[in-house]
Amino acid sequence: MILWCARNPVLMECRLTPPSAVVTILGMSAPAYDILKDDLSRFHQQGPAFVTFGEVMIRDTPADLERPERTRLVHLSPAGSEYSVAVGLARLGIPSAYVTRVPDNPYGQAVRNIARENGVNTDYFVWAPKTEPMGRMIYEIGRTPRRSVTIYQRKYSAASKLDAGLVNWKEALSSAKLFHTSGITFGLAAHSNYDRNYCHEAFQEAVARMPEGCLVGLDFNYRSALWTVEQAREVMTPIVAEHVDVLVTTLGNMAELYGIGCGRYSAQQIVAGDIGRPEDDDLRRFAQQVHEKFKTTIVAITIRYPDSFEQHRWESAAVHADGTFFRSPAVQPITLCDRLGGGDVWTAGFYYGLLTEDFHPSGMAKGVLVGDAATRLKQTLMFDLPIIDKSEVQALMATDIGVCDKSAGFPPGGTAKLV
Repeated sequence: MILWCARNPVLMECRLTPPSAVVTILGMSAPAYDILKDDLSRFHQQGPAFVTFGEVMIRDTPADLERPERTRLVHLSPAGSEYSVAVGLARLGIPSAYVTRVPDNPYGQAVRNIARENGVNTDYFVWAPKTEPMGRMIYEIGRTPRRSVTIYQRKYSAASKLDAGLVNWKEALSSAKLFHTSGITFGLAAHSNYDRNYCHEAFQEAVARMPEGCLVGLDFNYRSALWTVEQAREVMTPIVAEHVDVLVTTLGNMAELYGIGCGRYSAQQIVAGDIGRPEDDDLRRFAQQVHEKFKTTIVAITIRYPDSFEQHRWESAAVHADGTFFRSPAVQPITLCDRLGGGDVWTAGFYYGLLTEDFHPSGMAKGVLVGDAATRLKQTLMFDLPIIDKSEVQALMATDIGVCDKSAGFPPGGTAKLV
């Protein structure tokens, strides 16, 4: 079986493990996966198969249950979208590298050390003078009915000046199968009122030096605290349209920036939060519009249903440009400890499915299942990083599929069943 990638036209072989059970997805059969049995040896024969770049902030979280203005004791922890994705994939066994620019001081060294202890390659860190600032985030965890509060202090950060010419991208990407970043990284320049978008220029340099067969993934991740809708749309539209093969997004981001609705729900309803659970056809129509606008190969959609600040429900879906569709077996509950990093860890799990199935459409099913399990585990933990292991993810995946098997299929709106 083969996959044709429109942006980077190569043929990639699929290596599918013979399944012990089968999930039927709109006529396409894919294994009911056991990720503990995945043969990852081919990924360990060269350099990192996954490479990403962005900013890591130092997150300040009150350690004494006080509010930030009153606390005298804080937990310091690293927080960064791409950083969490790299850690998540490395912990699942995919050789991963993270590229950033940090000051050569204890905070920058801590970012490097924590990455290394989780198996992430840091060979391509760019070291700035120790007096340059790192981005910071003050975070107050909400409890019903009080909302969480996030305050960015990211202006003029070392990472915001990760410019072209600072990284040997040809070497860093020499073995890469997937190069990833997020919209957050491209918003740093506007946030700092720069005349140039340094990270955008670094990205352009990187994609020009990618090896044949390397795909580009992007989590859209619009942050209104960094830039306006108009600023984001001007920068992000050509990036996605010209370079991105795998787009991870939310209904809200596409509705707010591009007026894209979701079937029976208009963009205005989505932005206002006035929608119910989308049907399969709604999600297909949403993805079709995104594919048509950006010429992407895969669109992945994460959907969070916040019932309260402590209780959320989660599901996701992925749609290939060829029409292949897969949705979570069920909407699953999460009792939150800390939601930050949840979307990033889902992306790591989704990429795991794609990478281990050589980007065949069947890998979307595996990615959705791994991503859903990984993010639900992570969101029961404090802080951003996914300190979870593969056996935990596999056990939760098996539970999820088992629940569906016992109910003789997926709940209403599902698209697959065990046979």
